[in-house]
Amino acid sequence: MLRLYDTRNRQVGPVLPEGARSMRMYTCGPTVYRYAHVGNFRSYVLADLIRRVSERQRIRVVACRNITDVGHLVDDAEIDPAGEDKILLQARAEGRTGLEIARFYEAAFLSDTATLNIRPPEHSPRATETIDLMIEMIAKLIEKGHAYPTPDGSVFFDAASFPTYGEISGNRLDRLKPGHRLEGVDPRKRFHADWALWKPSDREMTWEAPWGRGFPGWHIECSAMSLRFLGEHIDVHTGGIDLRFPHHEDERAQSDATAGHEVVRHWVHGEHLLFDGRKMAKSTGNVVLLQDVVDAGLDPLAVRLALLEHRYRQQMNLTWDTLRAADRTLRRWRSHVAEWSETPSRPMPAERVSRIEAAFDDDLDTPLALRLMRELERDDSIAPGSRFEAFLHLDQILGLDLSIDIGRSRSLPPGAADLLERRLRARAARDWAVSDRLRDELATMGVQVTDTPEGQTWS
Repeated sequence: MLRLYDTRNRQVGPVLPEGARSMRMYTCGPTVYRYAHVGNFRSYVLADLIRRVSERQRIRVVACRNITDVGHLVDDAEIDPAGEDKILLQARAEGRTGLEIARFYEAAFLSDTATLNIRPPEHSPRATETIDLMIEMIAKLIEKGHAYPTPDGSVFFDAASFPTYGEISGNRLDRLKPGHRLEGVDPRKRFHADWALWKPSDREMTWEAPWGRGFPGWHIECSAMSLRFLGEHIDVHTGGIDLRFPHHEDERAQSDATAGHEVVRHWVHGEHLLFDGRKMAKSTGNVVLLQDVVDAGLDPLAVRLALLEHRYRQQMNLTWDTLRAADRTLRRWRSHVAEWSETPSRPMPAERVSRIEAAFDDDLDTPLALRLMRELERDDSIAPGSRFEAFLHLDQILGLDLSIDIGRSRSLPPGAADLLERRLRARAARDWAVSDRLRDELATMGVQVTDTPEGQTWS
């Protein structure tokens, strides 16, 4: 049974009760106003990994990942009824409508997730197409005494009406202070930590509601969509660590206040990803897109493998060197799988595979799983056909397309096999000059040789 760290309970435990055969999982989706960078994809790879591990255990997974295409303010911590959300800001910069911007970057996001072998969710609702669900939910919260309208057409959630607020992030209401960017407390609020469920406005992308024309707050979107598409009992809720507060705290309060009970059983968060030691941001100039990885001559799935080299809840520093190393490993594994495919098939080494699967089950210990796979790769006491079956089996979890080179021509030009053998002997004798000369000779024949810690590979 898959066990994961629950951010709310601060402990590792099973994500499903014993005997359960289905899982409902919600993932906070992208705000579609720009291209997603490789750091953004860490939380989506996390959700995909949870799904793949569960499905290998014959658990039916029903996943929902929303598309935020309205209502996400430039500064989410600042409730400004006249504020412009990120989509409209980008629309003005590019000379397009907000909807055109949202659809363009949504398509780019979906293309990138497909490239990373992230399986599509069963439900992918857009905020703009589910406004009615949000209005209905806000009305119910008002009726239950958890929200209140104001004369200007705003609706706020009454934070004090939800006494367990802060269990996910530790930010309890009695310790929260007004935001440092605000000049005093908003006079419309009963309590400074209350947040907007509906914001009055007559700008682009607004809707009629009982409280006046406006648009929804960011947090209410996920509550309304998750309850509608997954129901009032959700097994796993995933997202990046930066969403713990205020987004997931506010979402939990809204959902639980509506349902009258705890909706989410297990909150799972992926840690920050740095690039070259810094958070990815335009201001630091270190934003790396998936297309940048492809333009650098690397396989985009090297990003997925590099992410798996670290446990999901450990902060990770990605660099071009680690991406290039992941690319070399990926190509080497595919080459080996292609070679092993030409040998007689043998049963998987059951004990070795079980140890690797156990690593995945143990709070997604992907670094251990990959280390055990490298040991299996190098173990010549295991028949090539057995390693072939094991790697293909495990790739159903890894999602690295390890079988992609099977069937491709691997025939060497005449004389190349002899040169490769001579080069192996030269390297064993530490005769680097001869090794380099033989590599150059092979290159003139169209054979590229790469040296790895596990030996030379060629293509």
